[in-house]
Amino acid sequence: MNIPLAERLRPTRLDDIVGQTHLIGEGKILTNILKTGRIPNMIFYGPSGTGKTTVANICANAANRAFFKLNATTASLKDVREIADKISEHENGILLYLDEIQNFNKKQQQSLLEYLEDGRITLIASTTENPYYYIYDALLSRCSVFEFKHVPPEDIEKHIRKVAAEAYPSITLEDDAAKLIADSAAGDVRRALTMLEVAVS
Repeated sequence: MNIPLAERLRPTRLDDIVGQTHLIGEGKILTNILKTGRIPNMIFYGPSGTGKTTVANICANAANRAFFKLNATTASLKDVREIADKISEHENGILLYLDEIQNFNKKQQQSLLEYLEDGRITLIASTTENPYYYIYDALLSRCSVFEFKHVPPEDIEKHIRKVAAEAYPSITLEDDAAKLIADSAAGDVRRALTMLEVAVS
């Protein structure tokens, strides 16, 4: 199986996340939340390739909960119900990561409330759109919203240099190539890793 570089190297610890220093690090809010082991319902808002899915995975592991992922562009309420019905199989509870939640209509979003209120499911939803315009108010009021930001090019450049050295030890990543990839990624770490992988191949 040809697993993309970005997926093979997906971080498993907050310390390995690139960027998002306003949320992650000593004394920062997401780091503090994970230390408690009690994960609240959350909405991650921001552009693609900034770590939203990765942090959701890390949160699930920190809470020792079963992790399920759905994409709202293709998922239905039936999918959510099927996950909720598995709660008896997971004594520590379920964490549902719902990607692109803005694609759920108001009725679908309202239907999530019963699962959040009775504690069957802890929700982490992500969106690239402003949640205050696209998320139903009653759902929004039950979640903490965290904004993920574009990763600075200098952070991306440092990261891809490290990745290149570890993943491709026989390849020399020239300074101008590293800078070009970092600048062209437009704040998207996944895009940078994809460009690095293509360049090497």
